[in-house]
Amino acid sequence: MTSVPIATLMAERWSPRAYDPAAVVTPDQVRALLEAARWAPSFGNTQPARYLVGVRGTPAFDAILSTLNSGNQAWAHRAGLLLIGVMVTTNEKGPVPYAEYGLGLASENLVLQAVELGLIAHQMAGFSADAVRSAFSLPEDAVPKVAIAVGSPAAPDVLEEDWRIEREKAERVRLPLAEFAFTDSWGKPAL
Repeated sequence: MTSVPIATLMAERWSPRAYDPAAVVTPDQVRALLEAARWAPSFGNTQPARYLVGVRGTPAFDAILSTLNSGNQAWAHRAGLLLIGVMVTTNEKGPVPYAEYGLGLASENLVLQAVELGLIAHQMAGFSADAVRSAFSLPEDAVPKVAIAVGSPAAPDVLEEDWRIEREKAERVRLPLAEFAFTDSWGKPAL
């Protein structure tokens, strides 16, 4: 982890793939996740983030799952909830500045709320935006950017592939601060 105390939610957040296929994400949990995302900051309060929501056992879940690449489908089918984060790129004033950044902030809020609820979440880029557009009849200014699986953790051995099991058990690693934050010039560590 880290030698400096950071918020527990951030320290405990990670992106596992081992989900309990019997666990349910309740309607109250779904509401809490979406409220957390809704209250994220955005440029000029433009609020560009939107979410397509599929609870396991619903047609929306199946539709989202079908848009994931085969590698993500191999494990995400066990999640209790699948979402697609969509950024709205225009509003009544014209183009929305920093829409992707706004969606990123909202999605991080959602993921941290999952940790608070005792759930796990995994964000994915491996999906077909065109398939999402088609399946959910998105307007032109609604751009799918991220898929998110949410659910309850399971033992890593629910994953079929040995490499995925090992990856699930691997220690989390981050760049040292000296390679992350600079001052005066690029590459000169701030700390």
